[in-house]
Amino acid sequence: MNAQTPDAPAPFGLRPAPSASRLRDPRPGVSGLTPADLDAWAAARGLPGYRARQVSDAVWRGRQAGFAEIRTLPGSVRDALEASFRFDTVAETEVRRTDGGLTEKALHRLSDGLLVESVLMHYPARDGARERHTLCISSQAGCAVGCPFCATGELGMERDLETAEILDQVRAAQRRLAADGSRLTNVVFMGMGEPLLNLDRVLEAVAALNDPGRLGLGARHITLSTSGVVPGIRRLTELGPQFTLAVSLHAARNPLRDVLVPLNRRWPVEEVVAAAREHARATGRRVTYELTMISGVNDTDADADALAELLRGDLAHVNLIPMNPVAHTPWTGSPLPAVERFADRVRAAGLAVTIRFNRGTEIGAACGQLAAEQAGRPTPAVVRRRRERLVAQSAAALRGERSGEPAPPAPGVEGLA
Repeated sequence: MNAQTPDAPAPFGLRPAPSASRLRDPRPGVSGLTPADLDAWAAARGLPGYRARQVSDAVWRGRQAGFAEIRTLPGSVRDALEASFRFDTVAETEVRRTDGGLTEKALHRLSDGLLVESVLMHYPARDGARERHTLCISSQAGCAVGCPFCATGELGMERDLETAEILDQVRAAQRRLAADGSRLTNVVFMGMGEPLLNLDRVLEAVAALNDPGRLGLGARHITLSTSGVVPGIRRLTELGPQFTLAVSLHAARNPLRDVLVPLNRRWPVEEVVAAAREHARATGRRVTYELTMISGVNDTDADADALAELLRGDLAHVNLIPMNPVAHTPWTGSPLPAVERFADRVRAAGLAVTIRFNRGTEIGAACGQLAAEQAGRPTPAVVRRRRERLVAQSAAALRGERSGEPAPPAPGVEGLA
């Protein structure tokens, strides 16, 4: 498991993520294997090549719950698969539904007992637009970034997800959709964790999602989100894929972003936007900038003007999302009139802006909320100190004072440079 760096603890963590309760199953998940991997496995056992294709079809297109149900395979092959791989690396321990069934949140338990979440959102056809089914998935158990308005940030960092643990969130949702004759149309990496700090595994998952022989989702229907891991953005630019890049910006002024996105102390906002700007130039794809709107904190006219100046002339789209309630912060989401005023000021600078409305608030659909519930409540004294700290830090930021705290750890970033 990933330990926190001793001299740079996650600055806003209230409690550690619930530690793994048992050893991780050493067998890799079958969904994380490439077609070449499956071919090699079959060849090593003297099996004809079509056996590997039968396995892949069952994993990605079938409704089987395990290898034992793949009846197109001989029993000896099913037994060999069971000994070598896991058919599923996640199990849905709880699915909550709200918004008239349009939002579903799944809490998945991994083989070592850790919990991750995914959210499936349904958008019915209307005004000539086709229906959409968008899945938000996790890339890590916990998160090292520690954004104070995010429930996952309360948990701290546990470990990166394996490729199959990422993909099996998608397979679980796809099975639920298939029962109704539907299929996924979009996947967004905006769940628990920072995707660009687990970039190798995330890129392997993206390749499987995009592969016509596996999920077959178009690259432009896949979104990778980052809180601002600049080396990761630069690596994506070098690769040149056509999926959408989303940046969790939350503030355009460094003093405030230091508080809201502690990783800003490592890569300041100008450096993040410069890397995203180069990505847009190289790929021709518009970058999406996400701002969680917090009443009286980042929704001021000064913040809107700073954002407009920062992104002026860029190939960019801005999403404004009122903050989901998080129990252990002193903040509340911005009221709609404040968000609309902010949007109007940014639009006046020539930028495209969309106001997004929260879904699933009754079921804790914000990132990490169900996992945080399972972790138990922090003590009142810890909550009080955290609230006092955030009030003081945000007040200092609004005065233009930079944070003196160290940047949070970014395990794995060395390999991205």
